[in-house]
Amino acid sequence: MGMTPESHVVSEPPPGSAASPDDRAAQTAEHAVMVQRAFDQFFRALAYLKEADRERVAAAYAFARRAHEGQYRNSGEPYITHPIAVAELCAHWHLDAPALIAALMHDAMEDCGVNKQDIAKDFGADVAELVDGLTKLEKLQFHSREENQAQSFRKMLLAMAKDVRVILIKLADRTHNMRTLSSAPRSKWSRISRETLEIYVPIADRLGLNATFRELQELAFSHLYPWRYETLSKAVARVKGRRRTMSERIQAEVGRAFSTFQMKVQLIEREQSLYKIYRQMIDKQLSFAKVSDIFGLQIICEKVIDCYTGIGVLHQTYRPAPGTFKDFIANPKPNGYQSLHTDMVGPSGVDVQAEIRTEIMHVVAETGIAAHWLYQSGGLDGMLADNLNGRWLKSLLEIENDTDDASEFLNDVKVDLHPDTSVYVFTPKNQILTLPKGSTVVDFAYAIHSNVGDHIAAAQVNGVPVSLRTVLKNSDTVEILTAEDARPHPGWLEFVKTGRARSKIRSQLKNADQRETVELGERLLIQALRVAGYGDIPADSTLAETIWTHLAVLHHGSTREQILQDIGHGRLIAGELVAQLGQLLQQAGLKPDALVLSRQRLTGGSQPAAVLAVGGADSAPVRYGHCCRPVPGDAITGYLVSGRGLEVHRSECLVAQKRYGKNPSIMLPVEWAEEPVSEFETTILLHLRNAKGALAEASVVIAQSEVNILRIDMPEEGRLETIEIRMNVLVRNLEHLEALLKNLRRARAVLRASRFMAEAAS
Repeated sequence: MGMTPESHVVSEPPPGSAASPDDRAAQTAEHAVMVQRAFDQFFRALAYLKEADRERVAAAYAFARRAHEGQYRNSGEPYITHPIAVAELCAHWHLDAPALIAALMHDAMEDCGVNKQDIAKDFGADVAELVDGLTKLEKLQFHSREENQAQSFRKMLLAMAKDVRVILIKLADRTHNMRTLSSAPRSKWSRISRETLEIYVPIADRLGLNATFRELQELAFSHLYPWRYETLSKAVARVKGRRRTMSERIQAEVGRAFSTFQMKVQLIEREQSLYKIYRQMIDKQLSFAKVSDIFGLQIICEKVIDCYTGIGVLHQTYRPAPGTFKDFIANPKPNGYQSLHTDMVGPSGVDVQAEIRTEIMHVVAETGIAAHWLYQSGGLDGMLADNLNGRWLKSLLEIENDTDDASEFLNDVKVDLHPDTSVYVFTPKNQILTLPKGSTVVDFAYAIHSNVGDHIAAAQVNGVPVSLRTVLKNSDTVEILTAEDARPHPGWLEFVKTGRARSKIRSQLKNADQRETVELGERLLIQALRVAGYGDIPADSTLAETIWTHLAVLHHGSTREQILQDIGHGRLIAGELVAQLGQLLQQAGLKPDALVLSRQRLTGGSQPAAVLAVGGADSAPVRYGHCCRPVPGDAITGYLVSGRGLEVHRSECLVAQKRYGKNPSIMLPVEWAEEPVSEFETTILLHLRNAKGALAEASVVIAQSEVNILRIDMPEEGRLETIEIRMNVLVRNLEHLEALLKNLRRARAVLRASRFMAEAAS
């Protein structure tokens, strides 16, 4: 199955149903009444639609009922009651007729054999597209449940990005399935609940559907951890009496304060959900008593100016907690949420958390993007266009365009679905950008434009130069400096926070890797041609065109670029390819040059033109062996490994020698570029005294040697007199590494310092 939990459909009534004709007739009549009652309740909720639209919805109901005839849920109810319930939830958001029709038919294509053309013919292309976007990918074959899930989720999100009604119907579907999950086999509870918490809850939050967000959290919590849920429920019930007294006192005092200023407000007690209480206890290591002492109050004002006046009224009533005031009216959250927040110390030291907003803001806070339909005739549309996550929905399409792999797409979007909180930062022109907490300068650059991110060279925060991995804070002003020759670096993937930045960086690196692999393949082919006695063949010559035409035939229609990529990745051996070409070249009148051949024999085939440079700005793309981690200055050997391309090892690396032997077809002569760029990772082995401060002393020496530590591996046992520590560090070259080891050997805490190289397994 895909992303949607099974609606527990069976083609016959579930076990235990009556078997006699009279009982079956009675059950059928009972089901008919049940279905009619459900539809009547749903239809009453459609008073906001025009008569013609209500008739279309009624026709869709008749179609869906026929399609699901004879199907039942595990609860024993006729299956049609599920689509009706989903459509009723959508009606509470005042969705239009096509969305309601799609809600009634959302399982028809999947479970009943109805095709898209049938739906388009009877109810229009708009409805057919919505239903198609809601349908899982069960007809396709995937290697695993995870791949199926990723592909289904990808399809759903892309449909959602094009038409947000898809996800609103999907959330209604998930809500009703979670409400009835208890009738499903218990073995499915955990998987479906985790999926709900990981994906659907944060989507509801992202779209501002606060009521749906809270309900899905509670339902998932109750089925994922039934015992914990029950225990917390009983604990909350026990303190409700005491809270009621305190609630009445706080509301009375706040109400009197606003009456004094002749302000009309509506006071609503905001109860904490059980899941939020549970997460606070886990994440902040708080006791239940501490969490349950927090009192939440929502204050609904008539005008925006009243909200700001109301903060003053509250702060005169109760003492505010320093640093807790937040203005989400001037700076709305990405999902369109607007309110003023403040924390205060109430009676008997109780924490009082207050949210102040207008009536329209309150509707948006509860229904988010669905407020677009609730207020179609009001003045909400302009605000929604800017605030209700249109930017996030568009970013989904950009991430999809940059990501070929469905699992990568799912992971990138999950990052954006779980922003703990947001930070608000400014451009030099005082435009505000909202980013997830933990976002860096690079995330900011990509949020402005992909071109800015791709060419970022430096940055300033509040006028001070900073590194690209700097984490941004609220109110930072960020200026990005770009350069035409600047390119994304693989290391950025380790610290960027947003899915947009991650997908853009990965896409650029992939394109760059493809270009470099083609260039490497071309170098290797030219080298193989020279070894075989042929000189350079002009790329625009008739002969070159003939050669590539025949190569394409030999390799199943592959293009020139694909063949060069295969050579660069080691899937094709350039020498073998040239051997295949030999006869063709001779037929074309091109024979090996005796002078070139004699030069190859005299030099052993290792003249400078045949040697590949690595480690430089314009060098061939390579992977450095993790077993020996070579650095500039080391004697090195290259191996063309199938599927991995050019792999470089130290010449004395026993692991590489055993793994690849001395196969001349994959061994390549390589040397370090004249001017190696950046720094290179290598591994050192330290033996330290098992004494307090030994590691700190070694770390100071490493820092003073201008070396960065990337990773430290330490043993778990701590009773030995000496400790063996393995460190991955960044150095410029062999000279820099030897200077580091020399400095470490002088340290009092260091008994031995050496370079690490893995041994070949016997």
